[in-house]
Amino acid sequence: MQIRARSEGDIERLVALARKEPDAEQKDRYLAAAHACRGVETAHIQEMLARSRGFVQRWAYAYRDRGIDALREKDRPGCAPKLPPEREAELRARLDAGPRPEDRVCTLRGRDVQRILEQEFGVKYTLDGIYPLLRRLGYSCLAPRPRHENHDPAAQKKFREEAAPFLSPP
Repeated sequence: MQIRARSEGDIERLVALARKEPDAEQKDRYLAAAHACRGVETAHIQEMLARSRGFVQRWAYAYRDRGIDALREKDRPGCAPKLPPEREAELRARLDAGPRPEDRVCTLRGRDVQRILEQEFGVKYTLDGIYPLLRRLGYSCLAPRPRHENHDPAAQKKFREEAAPFLSPP
């Protein structure tokens, strides 16, 4: 496949963009166009990039017809978030404050956040939708196990000293 470089230095620019690109698919778009400009055959480009013939041709022709900017992926709008961005700080503050007595839990889980969003923010999320929202807000699903309100460190120490040696396998 022989495609002419649209302007002087495009091949070097495509290679430089590919080198610093973290996204593998985007990197391959730049390389497909660069190899096509150098006159490398489509089958060989496919082999080098481990991509389909359609992928190589699509991006080589996109470069030929519209230039380097045509190789960048277009933004996909997606759905608008159910929780308005201006209320995210309010939710963060509510979660950072921890559970309230009326929550009747010792730590907030996904279901609790789901209930809080519905009751206090008027927004309905599925449980599967809660976790991406929490990740986007910078929260992790991992949390230390809460301590029981009646835990007794002295009783735990006594147990370790007296009973634990008898529990280990011979």
